[in-house]
Amino acid sequence: MEGPDPNTPARRPDPAQLRISDEDRHKVSEILREAAGDGRIDLAELDERLEAAYAAKTYADLVPITLDLPAAGPAHPLVEQPTAHSPSVVVSGGPDRQHGVAIMSGIERNGVWTVPKSYTITCFMGGAELDLRQANFAAQEVVLTVNAIMGGADITVNANTRVLMEGIGIMGGYSGPRDDDETHFDANSPTVRVRGIALMGGVSVSRKPMPGEDRRSLRRRNRDH
Repeated sequence: MEGPDPNTPARRPDPAQLRISDEDRHKVSEILREAAGDGRIDLAELDERLEAAYAAKTYADLVPITLDLPAAGPAHPLVEQPTAHSPSVVVSGGPDRQHGVAIMSGIERNGVWTVPKSYTITCFMGGAELDLRQANFAAQEVVLTVNAIMGGADITVNANTRVLMEGIGIMGGYSGPRDDDETHFDANSPTVRVRGIALMGGVSVSRKPMPGEDRRSLRRRNRDH
């Protein structure tokens, strides 16, 4: 019996079928309680939906529970998840500001997560790795302020994300991608503005294919658009 072809990219699971956390269940329960307080659902329906929320196992299980409520419209992060072959999406309800500090340590974010409107990271003799290819964005334009002091940060975006580099390198450097034939922007493309100071350190932004997608298929997909 032949095994899988090692040259065939692994297919990423449907994000809607990913397992949810207790935090996700709590978020849905708060939406339901707020809806009950507004009179949108009665107490009997609240109990029924809460029971379904705490019994849910995947994101797909949560969608019908809040689909008809204002807080969970089409742009709600639990409803609209990016797939391996779609651009990142702008969602409502994302965080405004977050901070991260890596002192002789590291920060890593990847997979499906929400980039806040403003994300400040300080790397002192440490590093940060931020993979934005499958991320949602809390705003059409987000600002990443990365200060690297004898440290570094690597940021990865997909072909549908605009990048504006505004950082300053002092005995260090800021480097980012150029807009070339591997990019495809439209009105829904998010923008990442990268600023900060690299003092004896470095901050780099690179544009790479989505996980499981090689560069040849990336070019073909962009031509189809």
